[in-house]
Amino acid sequence: MSSGHGSGGHGQRPRRKKAEHHEEHENHERWAVSYADMMTVLVGLFIVLYSMSQVDQAKFEALRESLAAGFGHRAPSMLQGSTGALSGVEDFQIVPDLAGETGIETEQVQTPEVEITEEERTMQLAAAEYDRLAQIRDQISQALNAQGLGDRVRFRVTERGLVIGMVADDVFFSPDTATLTETALRVLDTTAPVLVGLPDQVSIEGHANVLPSSRYPTNWELSSDRATQVLRRMVEVGGLPAGRVAAVGFGEARPIDDPGVDPLEANRRVDLVVLSGISEDARVLLPSIENAHQG
Repeated sequence: MSSGHGSGGHGQRPRRKKAEHHEEHENHERWAVSYADMMTVLVGLFIVLYSMSQVDQAKFEALRESLAAGFGHRAPSMLQGSTGALSGVEDFQIVPDLAGETGIETEQVQTPEVEITEEERTMQLAAAEYDRLAQIRDQISQALNAQGLGDRVRFRVTERGLVIGMVADDVFFSPDTATLTETALRVLDTTAPVLVGLPDQVSIEGHANVLPSSRYPTNWELSSDRATQVLRRMVEVGGLPAGRVAAVGFGEARPIDDPGVDPLEANRRVDLVVLSGISEDARVLLPSIENAHQG
């Protein structure tokens, strides 16, 4: 009797179940991730390019000036080109600022000023003032010549300004009177429009000769009345602003020293003086300039 084995043994080893192996599948869609990243970068690039093409010019200029000032340099000059992002490049130029390197302004070359002395500056001022007074004299002279009155007035430039002398025998005033003649009125009415257009103060100065007056207490009153009559005509008829004019009488204290003129007739006169407003140092040079022009 043979030894028994367990049922179903038959002397064979039990079979092992075959181990299950799950193989990892290969991801064939990995390219999509890289493609998405590339597309994201491209979209960002085009957004940046578009925003650059829509630059706010005012804000850009403010930023440029601010950065230039912060670095201690003037902002470079630019010639405006196209407003597009990539077009019009040939019309857009940037001029570098070389001031910090060479000391030369790019927009304008600064020429050094020539230093002049105080005496030269004073002489230039006096020469310019003389030219201005000469122009006033020429205007009045031309107006009088047009009326046939050119020989009734004498002009001279002194350290006070332009003197318009109404001296012509009995043409303006009769002896011992302050009554203006018809010729005097015409001269004043012709001269007034030129004086009205000036900014200068005007002094109307009456004079008398040495003969005592029989109508006035002294020649002071006579000369003052003559100046006042001229002033009233210039203001009331000629339109000369009252705030720019004054009348004064000198009596016989300031006679004209002219050997070719009768002193009794020459000092029966009124002078209209356009007072110069430049410095005294320059005004004292006016007579010498006048002499030089007279030859």
